[in-house]
Amino acid sequence: MKLSEHFKLGLDAPICLTWELTYACNLACVHCLSSSGRRDPRELSTQECRALIDEFQRMQVFYVNIGGGEPTVRPDFWELVDYAVDHQVGVKFSTNGVRIDRARARALAASDYVDVQISLDGATAEVNDVVRGPGSYATALRAMANLRDEGFRDFKISVVMTRQNVGQLDDFAAIAEEHGAQLRITRLRPSGRGADVWDELHPTAEQQLRLYEWLSANGDRVLTGDSFFHLNALGSTPLPGLNLCGAGRVVCLVDPVGDVYACPFAIHREFLAGNVREPGGFTGVWRGSDLFARLREPSDGGACSSCSAFDSCQGGCMAAKFFTGLPLDGPDPECVRGHGERALATVGAAPRSDVDHSRRKAVPLQVTFGPPAVVPAPALRPCDPNPLSGFEVPR
Repeated sequence: MKLSEHFKLGLDAPICLTWELTYACNLACVHCLSSSGRRDPRELSTQECRALIDEFQRMQVFYVNIGGGEPTVRPDFWELVDYAVDHQVGVKFSTNGVRIDRARARALAASDYVDVQISLDGATAEVNDVVRGPGSYATALRAMANLRDEGFRDFKISVVMTRQNVGQLDDFAAIAEEHGAQLRITRLRPSGRGADVWDELHPTAEQQLRLYEWLSANGDRVLTGDSFFHLNALGSTPLPGLNLCGAGRVVCLVDPVGDVYACPFAIHREFLAGNVREPGGFTGVWRGSDLFARLREPSDGGACSSCSAFDSCQGGCMAAKFFTGLPLDGPDPECVRGHGERALATVGAAPRSDVDHSRRKAVPLQVTFGPPAVVPAPALRPCDPNPLSGFEVPR
């Protein structure tokens, strides 16, 4: 049996998992899959986070992808990273770079068990800042320069592919090379606030082909997080990766309040497996959840099984289907054979995530490309403290 076939049946512990430490964020990215912005007062305490790391160690979880929100705005973030490393749990954390100053970059470069991923969604400020917010490009570039100058090699530059940045792939690769980093590109999903902009931002069919060709030529130097296996139907040579949906099988998400979801891109009660605060903890959820048991059952491929490309694309992304209103056993909305587009024409209203921590008084960004607009900071309520209060922007 192929290794990927074993993965379909699920493992005793996830190979890696995504852990969102907080929904607090200093940005308001228009495509944020977790609709982050405000801190949830129910988020796990430092003690609960330490206990969860202990559990990961016992389960022999290889590493965790820490995200948010912006995880570095949690006051105990660096403490928790050190605790994980001290307990043989590797850490990769995603950040917009706001707290990566020279001193922090120097400390990170000295660790062999921490990887850093800087988010950047445009190779120029004109493209990036429309999506991520004014000044975010400069913040990310400053963090990259600090990491490079302090000797951190092969940190990751993480790019969500959009209609506006597919043409910048070579430019992203050049930025990575300039900073001694590795490029990582991922797929835009219609999750969280991403549902509001997916129609305008997701790559066209022509761009999907361009992306596949670029990855085929450059895939040995680029990470994808196995995001683009739906593109395998375009050619005879598969892109590197597992070529399967790992939701509830080899990956899952733990959110800031301890809820465990099958997939980082599917924050919705339909994919909620349990909570780490329940008896049995995370181990009990991973090994005993009815939802995970169903996801690990053999699948016949549904409507896609009769397609000659099914073995190549495996029907695509579960979250992309769900949040565009398509059945989970139907085609991916970006199916390169056009089946998804035809299916979308027949669906009604798509489900929306029931989790939203967007700032209630934020001024929405307009997805209109051109010079970045100046967006005023939102008013904060007493229960929504500014996550960067008292913090001086690093240099």
